[in-house]
Amino acid sequence: MNPLISLGDARSWRILGVLFAGVFMGALDIAIVGPALPALQAEFAVDSRALSWVFNVYILFSLLGAPLMAKLSDRYGRRAVYLADIALFAAGSALVATAPSFPLLLAGRAIQAFGAGGLLPVASAVIGDTFLPARRGPALGLIGAVFGLAFLVGPLFGGVLLQFNWRWLFLINLPVAGIVFWQAAAILPGDRDPDRRPFDAAGTGLLCIVLACLAWSISELDTSAVAGSVASAQVLPFLVVAFVSALLFWKVETRAEDPVLHPDLLRSRELRLVGCIAAGTGLAEAGMVFLPALAVTSLGVEDHTASFMLVPLVLAIMIGGPLAGVLLTRRGARQVIQAGLALVVCGLLVFGLPALTVETFYLGGALVGLGLSGLLGAPLRYVVIRETSQRHRGAGQGLLTLCLSIGRIAGAAALGGFAASGQGAEAGYRAALVTVSVLIALLILLSFRLKRDHPAAARETG
Repeated sequence: MNPLISLGDARSWRILGVLFAGVFMGALDIAIVGPALPALQAEFAVDSRALSWVFNVYILFSLLGAPLMAKLSDRYGRRAVYLADIALFAAGSALVATAPSFPLLLAGRAIQAFGAGGLLPVASAVIGDTFLPARRGPALGLIGAVFGLAFLVGPLFGGVLLQFNWRWLFLINLPVAGIVFWQAAAILPGDRDPDRRPFDAAGTGLLCIVLACLAWSISELDTSAVAGSVASAQVLPFLVVAFVSALLFWKVETRAEDPVLHPDLLRSRELRLVGCIAAGTGLAEAGMVFLPALAVTSLGVEDHTASFMLVPLVLAIMIGGPLAGVLLTRRGARQVIQAGLALVVCGLLVFGLPALTVETFYLGGALVGLGLSGLLGAPLRYVVIRETSQRHRGAGQGLLTLCLSIGRIAGAAALGGFAASGQGAEAGYRAALVTVSVLIALLILLSFRLKRDHPAAARETG
């Protein structure tokens, strides 16, 4: 086992740099592709519904990759799986960049996403394995700021590369991935499980079936006519398969020698609480997708201006991520999580005001951004590190990522239908965001059941 290191150690900054670069690379490819969609549509002559799969396939395969790659890192070592994730991301990028047809482009996006899905949970597990407890919060906070940075610079960077050709958006990943791979191979710890048991192939297959069917069902759900939509051929068969597969999955996992998702993780009250909070956080994230549309309908701004009005929210996430990590070591995870949830509630309620102005729009965005930064980065992942042994630390991080992703997918589908069914577009968006704020407020009450932890600064070992 590698000795624990402090955040001030030179090696710690090299490790953080490698982890930050890898996670940033994966996150950037969600945001950077937006400006390229018109060019992709023109090149491959596809309609808008088909074009949406450029995003959808990335989300789906990230969802599948997160728990599997995280578990594999418990078995084969963090370094080996992190390198595999980077290699998969690079291979997918190369396929997308050279794709002669739209189906091959989607195949490349799937490969990209499968590798990218493992980067964040494996990076979080590396921090848990190598950093002193008092330094894990700040380290996780820095990694948590990656997504704010990616969504800020992604569209701008994409716009610059589009002046040459849309394929450069993906070709640029290859040299970056090469550098990250080289540095990761040199610096990341390579410990493996010395008591490796047979791989849980049956559980892995069933988990993929459950997640794929669930994600498809949610994405096809029409929340303006829930009953009829659930009974449709596009939804009901997949829900049935997901339910049956979930029952079989639990049965297999209770008997497997080395389950891909250990039942003890789901039996832990603390991890169940964190999972619920993570799903709610994903739901709030999904609500942010509708903010530009709210700005257009409420404030009368142009579409391109509305997107730039999210800058305060993104900057708040970038600033708040490291800040939440520092506060974690001083106040403890429970207080930081509760503060994050409270800020999200306040921000969403500001968006629900009947007389929304540009100033209150920015205020709401900043509050929500600060709140999300207190949830997405350090605190929830710190609790998972604290509650799992090193042998199951990767799987625990994968489970957390899974809960966040399910919340995002469910939120995007549900809130879209909710907004569309309101008394006019503006009222619908407001009602959707206020509804989310009520659900997040309930999570504040639930968070009081989390352990009252002591600040990690009080203990430098463990």
